[in-house]
Amino acid sequence: MSLPRRPVAVVFDMDGLLFDTETLYQEAGALAARDFTCELTPEVFRSLIGLPWAASARLLLDHFGPSFDVDGFAHSWRGHFATIVETRLPLKPGVVELLDCLDAHELPRAIATSSSYKTAQHHLAFHNLAGRFHHVVASGDYAAGKPAPDPYLMAAKRMGAEPGLCLALEDSYNGVRSASAAGMMTIMVPDLLDPTDEIRGLCTLIANDLHVVRGLLP
Repeated sequence: MSLPRRPVAVVFDMDGLLFDTETLYQEAGALAARDFTCELTPEVFRSLIGLPWAASARLLLDHFGPSFDVDGFAHSWRGHFATIVETRLPLKPGVVELLDCLDAHELPRAIATSSSYKTAQHHLAFHNLAGRFHHVVASGDYAAGKPAPDPYLMAAKRMGAEPGLCLALEDSYNGVRSASAAGMMTIMVPDLLDPTDEIRGLCTLIANDLHVVRGLLP
């Protein structure tokens, strides 16, 4: 495997790519569903992966019905997740080694996430990674969230990099769609979602983990 061109910058997704948070989100969602005496099935949860909250809320209302207290459910979900990540926030394999490689090549890097800036800072601080990213593009920093290209275009803009020369790393379908729409070389590192034919067509490569990505850099 090889990249079509040498990247001048790298843009990372966060949840499910840097941190093993998607399984924790699913656990927290199940606890919130218990609070609301409903069921958050794996299929419904997977449909929410990589989406900003507004889009997730619409899907939940479509699933549970227009009278469902989606704001209350979100508050419960966030509360359970906050409790969980105070003690558990696993780092995905290869994160530190890839960042060390980017340091060695002096390549700038940013995060483009659907999560809030506060959440991103919490997660980075948990593993002492806050100083290892030059920019964090989070919810509220762009007009339209993933799968629109805005988060990735904003990350490239902040780094002063041409999007077509940026490498984007993603684990979700909507993240891949976002990065590809921005014109970036896109690698999917699957977490809870396996690549579909559509997603494979949008990706430069599919990598098992970030160790594989590190091996692609010259």
